[in-house]
Amino acid sequence: MAEIRPFTAYRPAKGMESKIAALPYDVYNREEAYRIVKKNPDSFLAIDRAETAFGPDTDTYAPEVYKKAASLLLEWITEGKFIREEKPCYYLYEQVMNGRSQTGIVACASIDDYLNNIIKKHENTRADKEQDRICHVDVCNMQTGPIFLAYRKNDKLKRITEEAKQETPAYDFISEDGIGHKVWVITDSRKISDIHECFSEIPSIYIADGHHRCASAVKVGLKRREENSGYSGKEQFNYFLSVLFPDEELRIMDYNRVVQDLNGYSEKEFLEKISESFIVEKVGKKPYHPEKKAVFGMYLGEEWYKLQAKDKILSEDSVDGLDVSLLQNYLLNPVLGIQNPKTDRRIDFVGGIRGLEELERRVHTDMKVAFSLYPTSIGELFAVADAGKLMPPKSTWFEPKLRSGLFLHDLRDC
Repeated sequence: MAEIRPFTAYRPAKGMESKIAALPYDVYNREEAYRIVKKNPDSFLAIDRAETAFGPDTDTYAPEVYKKAASLLLEWITEGKFIREEKPCYYLYEQVMNGRSQTGIVACASIDDYLNNIIKKHENTRADKEQDRICHVDVCNMQTGPIFLAYRKNDKLKRITEEAKQETPAYDFISEDGIGHKVWVITDSRKISDIHECFSEIPSIYIADGHHRCASAVKVGLKRREENSGYSGKEQFNYFLSVLFPDEELRIMDYNRVVQDLNGYSEKEFLEKISESFIVEKVGKKPYHPEKKAVFGMYLGEEWYKLQAKDKILSEDSVDGLDVSLLQNYLLNPVLGIQNPKTDRRIDFVGGIRGLEELERRVHTDMKVAFSLYPTSIGELFAVADAGKLMPPKSTWFEPKLRSGLFLHDLRDC
């Protein structure tokens, strides 16, 4: 069962929360990060992407970059931009996007639960991407970007959450992208005990987003264990910063595909080829978004098409039955020759937050064909993780994104 415990957070001083809160570090390239920090020096991106304090000739992953992140963090704490909670607490973090709300419990999850597959993953990670956050967390002695976790709805946790949200929030602001953010601090000992007990009865927790941050946090914890042979397992480095959401409140958006060419086929030949596995129907100029599973939109030659997967290619398997798998296994690979979408430069991925107009724009500029997908469901994500399998690359796009800098988890016991 899951060990989800309260912690003593550093969090922004009142009035600083809207300035400090920042989108995850990996949302931006270096130039974009530099522009944001220049516009708002209090953005937590200044710490998450400390290379913004150096010129373009400095390696993003140079040791001095991580040292700068640590010194900035200490400086901001000393200046009073952050406050430290007086005792371990849970926190509620609500986000509102386009009128839809999701509320998570901010807490620390156990690295042992990750290692023992109580916290389940559905993606592989890359060692090079892990190493950056390993260095950042290790040098800063802080986890600054929470891991997005999910669990199957729990009625008791829902009642506790609803009751706590009747109180005045510690933070209440709208970020520049229009997302509403509220935070409540749960200090009541009874509620803290009840939350801890509820999670102790939940058999599985799922990584929704942040696989690399999670893997990095775990590896820092294991490194600290090696450095502290007499560790008890209760030290802060044995836990990582998380926000846990009930599945019923989460929304996964479509993660669409664009491809540079038709692999040598004419448009007519291509349409004939894909009709072997899909029922192809021209729908016109209006952007087409699938309304159910096993149906795809396709933009080609200034026209939108509806592609319905034929029964012969459907599968009950948790991975092979995913829409992203059907498209990959019966169109992208056999027809367009894209065997490995993680490495093939002919394909690119467009998050659903950008809209179908972005697919049209890409086809009009640097691509030849685009595909719109029906979103993967949270139930499908759970099924893949429960089966111990992995999803194809770029299967899920979660919105809204968690903000960094609102909660910091100190790895030192002090």
